[in-house]
Amino acid sequence: MRYRAEYMALRLVVALVRIVPLDVGVNISAKAWRLIARFDRRHQRALDNLAIAFPQKTPQERQAIALAMWENLGRVMAETMQVDRILADPTRIEIVSKNIHRRYKDKLGPAIGVSLHMGNWELAIWPFTLAGNNPAAVYRTVKNPYVDAYLREMRKVLYPGGLLGKGRDREEGQATARRIMGFVRDGGRLGIVCDLHDRTGLPVPFFGKPARSVTIPAMIARRLGARIWMSRCLRVGKQSRFQIELKELKVPRSANQADDVKWITTEMQKQFETWIREAPEQWMWSNRRWG
Repeated sequence: MRYRAEYMALRLVVALVRIVPLDVGVNISAKAWRLIARFDRRHQRALDNLAIAFPQKTPQERQAIALAMWENLGRVMAETMQVDRILADPTRIEIVSKNIHRRYKDKLGPAIGVSLHMGNWELAIWPFTLAGNNPAAVYRTVKNPYVDAYLREMRKVLYPGGLLGKGRDREEGQATARRIMGFVRDGGRLGIVCDLHDRTGLPVPFFGKPARSVTIPAMIARRLGARIWMSRCLRVGKQSRFQIELKELKVPRSANQADDVKWITTEMQKQFETWIREAPEQWMWSNRRWG
């Protein structure tokens, strides 16, 4: 009964957001999140993370970044409920790495798209989808099955290849890993967000401090010969307009696979750090990163 009530409440929120024009609903959500989120316990975590990353900034500067982050997350929440509207307007998303996109879109082969929680990260997969590559993505399942199914359906336009749940226990996680490996081995394009703390990951430098990081893209690419494409979705201004940047991360294949995986993972986090430094207010500082 509780699951059904949560599902109906979500449908009501979505309906309310979609009553008004896209930018109006997104702006209302942004202001609400900026006002309310500072009272959430995760706000202190964001400030603590900012102190690690930017010790030279004043507490007031870090507070300003955190509040701007919450505003961005408010926009993302409202945008997730109307991705179809964003994609229906081609002027809202610009792929700034057009030369890379044109060169490889028809002959990419197996590939892993790696992104981070920046701008509206859901849209970072769009270059693969636009090219007709039918990408799939790894996502964290929602406990409520009705809500989970609804959110999957809403995002289907971005991930025509499907959404693969990480699972909530070791057995489910292993099953997902096998599905991921098989999908890429068969020539699929897979999207993974890789900027969160991973307790089983490799500790590599991130803003000068070791952070356990996701190694799945490095391991799959190294083993299967797939390409790794890093993608950043950057919000332009205060509206739902974005620029998507692509970078290829070369995959070394030396005699030592463990060294190759560590090098790839390190370079991945180094690129994330560079992107975050350029627009810190657009990254999700409220997540766990350094354990």
